[in-house]
Amino acid sequence: MAALVWMTLCLAAAFAVDRSNFKTCEQSSFCKRQRSVKPGSSPYRALLESLQLSQDSMKLQLINEVNKVPLLLELVGLQGNMTRIKINELSPLRPRYEVPDVLVRDPPTTWLAVTGRDENSVELSLGDSGHKLILTGKPFRMDLLQGRELVLSVNPRGLLHFEHLRHRKDSPGKEVSDGPDRAEEELGSWEETFKTHTDSKPNGPTSVGLDFSLPGEGLGGDPYRLYNLDVFQYELYNLMALYGSVPLLLAHNTQRTLGIFWLNAAETWVDISSNTAGKTLFGKMLDYMHGGGETPQTDVRWMSESGIIDVFLLLGPAPSDVFRQYTALTGTQALPPLFAMAYHQSRWNYNDEEDVAAVDEGFDTHDIPCDVIWLDIEHTDGKRYFTWDTNKFPQPRNMLGRLAAKRRKMVSIVDPHIKVDSGYQVHNEIRSRGFYVKTKDGSDYEGWCWPGSAGYPDFTNPEMRTWWASMFSYDQYEASMENLYIWNDMNEPSVFNGPEVTMYKDALHQGGWEHRDVHNLYGLYVQMATAQGLEQRSGGLERPFVLSRAFFAGSQRYGAVWTGDNAAEWDHMKISIPMCLSLALVGISFCGADVGGFFKSPDAELLVRWYQVGAYQPFYRAHAHLDTVRREPWLFGEENKALIRAAIRQRYALLPYWYTTFYHSYRSGQPVMRPLWVEYPDDVTTFSIDDQFLIGNALLVHPVTEQGAQGVQIYLPGKGEVWYDVHSHQKHHIPAYQRGGSIVPRKERVRRSSDCMYHDPYTLYVALSPQGTAEGDLFIDDGHTYNFESKAQYLHRHFSFASNTLTARSADSKGIFESPAWIERVVILGAGKPAAVFLRQPGMAETRLDFQHEPETSVLTLRKPGVNIGANWSISLR
Repeated sequence: MAALVWMTLCLAAAFAVDRSNFKTCEQSSFCKRQRSVKPGSSPYRALLESLQLSQDSMKLQLINEVNKVPLLLELVGLQGNMTRIKINELSPLRPRYEVPDVLVRDPPTTWLAVTGRDENSVELSLGDSGHKLILTGKPFRMDLLQGRELVLSVNPRGLLHFEHLRHRKDSPGKEVSDGPDRAEEELGSWEETFKTHTDSKPNGPTSVGLDFSLPGEGLGGDPYRLYNLDVFQYELYNLMALYGSVPLLLAHNTQRTLGIFWLNAAETWVDISSNTAGKTLFGKMLDYMHGGGETPQTDVRWMSESGIIDVFLLLGPAPSDVFRQYTALTGTQALPPLFAMAYHQSRWNYNDEEDVAAVDEGFDTHDIPCDVIWLDIEHTDGKRYFTWDTNKFPQPRNMLGRLAAKRRKMVSIVDPHIKVDSGYQVHNEIRSRGFYVKTKDGSDYEGWCWPGSAGYPDFTNPEMRTWWASMFSYDQYEASMENLYIWNDMNEPSVFNGPEVTMYKDALHQGGWEHRDVHNLYGLYVQMATAQGLEQRSGGLERPFVLSRAFFAGSQRYGAVWTGDNAAEWDHMKISIPMCLSLALVGISFCGADVGGFFKSPDAELLVRWYQVGAYQPFYRAHAHLDTVRREPWLFGEENKALIRAAIRQRYALLPYWYTTFYHSYRSGQPVMRPLWVEYPDDVTTFSIDDQFLIGNALLVHPVTEQGAQGVQIYLPGKGEVWYDVHSHQKHHIPAYQRGGSIVPRKERVRRSSDCMYHDPYTLYVALSPQGTAEGDLFIDDGHTYNFESKAQYLHRHFSFASNTLTARSADSKGIFESPAWIERVVILGAGKPAAVFLRQPGMAETRLDFQHEPETSVLTLRKPGVNIGANWSISLR
């Protein structure tokens, strides 16, 4: 493929991480064992005579001809152009872990049929997709084709390696076979030590690995690591693990987009390499399909420490199809409450109630909008979550009430490590209910974190999650109110004195599963339980807001994530763009970075530019370390304050567009913030662009991320398209462009918070295409409840411009909602000067509208149409 896009938060910053605290593949015994398997010598043969075909699945056995251990291969055709492949032991000594709770349902299936076979292969048709799969018996491999085009191959290099469960050979009365098992059991199979920590590995070697090949060139080098870790002062452009992981690989070229979703929650390494394909059978097939010559290929090798092989092939063919396929499996981005898309002010820590009040008042004094003030760990009583420091925050309910009176919110932090203290009710309840993670010996696991000695609730236990959710009820979380929302940090989980700053892998969870099996799920479960708690405290009416640092596939269903503990450096600001773009491509659209940088203190130029970057990223929060100087927006002089104010006000003016774009993401799985190639999949120039991006399909942004820059070079895609400068080249502006052919709704009466603007009028920006057409839409509901789903209480409006007429109609007749908001202005970009402008509404006489035309910019402004936002109407230019 012309480009291969590898998506996970492995990106991340060049200043002081101690790499010796974290493993390389060579120091991870299972990764080293997997990578010791060399291409071209696969011991696996598919027993074609064992094939069993049902309406929607095929099963057959694979045999390892060296150790004779049989595996079961299951191939399932899924609706929507997807295929699922599962490989497990045919008869394991005990069950192997299969990831629960990530898929939103059992994926709907489609038919499979055998359409050909010979002594060493079987050909299958995969539903109505037009794809067929050729399964070869010896050596085992699968090739997926569409017509004569080879789409991808499974096990083409013979790197399938499945370590079966076995008895330890030195156990009394237990023996294993000679040769292959003994060789496999070297390299830390039953015990592994890293630095001062020893992993007991009572189940022995359990890793699984499988390779794939795709046509086209991709990335290469060291393997990526997917293992959620708290990496202090993480490095940029490094393949080390970081806070979260999504095991999804995307590949895109001008012909198609593909996805490989590897559903495994254990530590995982991924090798990606490019080769000239003539060297392998896969390459020879590619050369034949493409008429000779050497075709490049990308080889991908997944390796996980435990579990089974459970992989989904997402066959596109368009980018939007792959997004739809992946989110059909793992869920779409939750529709956040409106306030969550506005501006958030945070630091570690606002000192006390007086400090909070002063910051709150500062936004009003300096006429800067703000929706949320955040409290970090120092607000608690000795890092006991769900409590308040009674000296610093003696009247938290009054503090929340003062914010609510200004129609603002608060977020407090609740981390998943619980102080071990017999005087702390939360700890006592978790211990008495047996809800803590256990050590390998069955006692409560304890590690070191912010409170000192801490226990770690077992969030894999549904009963524990139910109890945790109940703690957010108003009668359990002291002084909490409707305008208090939650931040889950340190949920990788972070254990300061643990191996690689996390939990021992041989710690035990409910059901006897080891932590190694579930590690990457932990943060997902914490955010899931917290979000459920915020829902339940309102009787299921209110939509939650929860920010999480750790994440996995499916985290998008529960809230927002951010890029963690960055630094006040230009490169950190710059990389926030590809980091959030990467997350958006794997379903997690609600992403942002700490504005200004968490570590260190930014100068005024960096801070202003970061506010401008953040204004066009989905999650917009300023945050800072407690050792940094204070940096509220008004502390850097009048000129810089004005620039920061302008950036934040731009965010608020565009909230209707942000909200509508999030609604589309919720409905269809399309990313809110997206790379250019998503909208322009045939334009190879866009494939490598990661310093500019689109919001929805109508706004293109190229933030200034270079120190001292006087301008930026912008690529405006689309043959025959036109783009309009949103800001008309104002000094120090954010380079942002509206796409010709789009209509963007705004609210230009910016007030202190989004809630204060809720009933304010709208302005429609109509950007005409070269053909003189445009369209767009607007989604409106109450901004905070589930009534848009449960009671169809919403408006979805569609606007279109053609033949010199702008028309408004319903985009979805199922929704019913009344809003007093009206349209106060229509701005048409690229318009000539009309002789007259007329408004027509059903059952009313046609009325004439005032207008103003600027010939030098071709901007036509229609004043006060005065129509309700929910009304049908048309405006004609004559």
